[in-house]
Amino acid sequence: MSTRRALVVDDSKSARVVLSRMLEKYSITVDTAGSAEAALEQIKTSRPDVIFMDHLMPGMDGLQAVRTLKANPETASIPVVMYTSQEGELYAGTAKALGAAGVLPKTVRPIDVTRVLYQLELLPNRRDTRPPVLQPVPGEEESQPSVTPAAAEAAQPAEIPQGTGSLERGWVEARLTENSAELRRFFVSALEVHGKRLLDELKPREPEPALPLIDLPEEEPAPSARPWKIALAICLAALVGLSALHWRAVQESAQAVRARAALERQVATLQADVDRLGQALQSSASTGSGPSPADPGRVEVLQVPYGEAPMAGARLDALRELVAALEASAFAGTLTISSVAGEFCLVGSAEGGYSQAPAELEANRCDLRGNPLQDAFGPVARVPLALANLAASSRQRTENRLRVVIANRSDDLATQPYPAGEGVTAGQWNAVALANNRLEISIDPD
Repeated sequence: MSTRRALVVDDSKSARVVLSRMLEKYSITVDTAGSAEAALEQIKTSRPDVIFMDHLMPGMDGLQAVRTLKANPETASIPVVMYTSQEGELYAGTAKALGAAGVLPKTVRPIDVTRVLYQLELLPNRRDTRPPVLQPVPGEEESQPSVTPAAAEAAQPAEIPQGTGSLERGWVEARLTENSAELRRFFVSALEVHGKRLLDELKPREPEPALPLIDLPEEEPAPSARPWKIALAICLAALVGLSALHWRAVQESAQAVRARAALERQVATLQADVDRLGQALQSSASTGSGPSPADPGRVEVLQVPYGEAPMAGARLDALRELVAALEASAFAGTLTISSVAGEFCLVGSAEGGYSQAPAELEANRCDLRGNPLQDAFGPVARVPLALANLAASSRQRTENRLRVVIANRSDDLATQPYPAGEGVTAGQWNAVALANNRLEISIDPD
């Protein structure tokens, strides 16, 4: 059977890795592409059996790529499955109307991939076509039930003499009468044998002589364990379990306190920059000298812990206050909010999920380097609806003087280089990944 080939098109490297590993378990050769344009060029030289296409990508998006593939007679027959975080029947109907075979979510499970491959007939039939394990031995005859000579003779066919019809009928009747008598004698003798055996079994047997009873000394019961020892063992086990739970809770609480303190410091720094910018804009408006030249190009960076949505919680509140302060100061320009994902050293699997690797583990032994949780959030979770509405309403209220631009930048843009060489631990790697997993805020006056 020829090897199947699949093409995974996604601008996220970690999303490509997760889906590729699932497909490779089915002995499918997987090719990848980081954009729709690159995929169209790659198809010219290597034709896949199925294409998994992301929706939101730089340049041409997934639906435009599907439209281009279906318009070309050479690629129109290739099934395309949308591999995206977009949800809902409306999107699925739009994708299928353009020619897509289905929609596969970014939070993909192995059962979803299996179902799609079976629907596209890329996996063999589930029916077991193997030959049965038990085969008859050549030359072996089946065992025949034992019969008496009389029954065997009655069962053997006899030659019928040729002659007139009345003679043949008389001969058949004689043979039937003889065979019936033989069978009757056989059944009577068999019944006699079985009846005699039953009577012998039903006869009462003579009682066996009773053995004399011997008085045995009574055994003293073994002393039972004292109840207080059992209770003490239970209490000690419960105390050990509670101590472990308490230690774990203390560690998690301390980690949460440190993370909250770091976030509060970042929010306080951002708020101070907002206040400073407001004062500078008010002073420049009163003097008519325009905005300060030191403000353009300034970038504020907020770190985003692993597993959190970048524009949520305290960071979302800080962004709301920043937009309100810019509107109050009559600022004219562009506020750019960019989300950048760091590549963390993770352990786990696509089926059971990923988590940060232990700090002492070597970085080259990670199961995955990426940020699958950041990819799973999708554009809707990365850009909350409240922030998107705030950006649109701010543009209307200021008559397009204040423009709020929200972008998700590539995960290859790292402010700090990742460590290389032997001896690098997962803790060192993830410390750099945390610094690169960030939210960048820049204010550019007109």
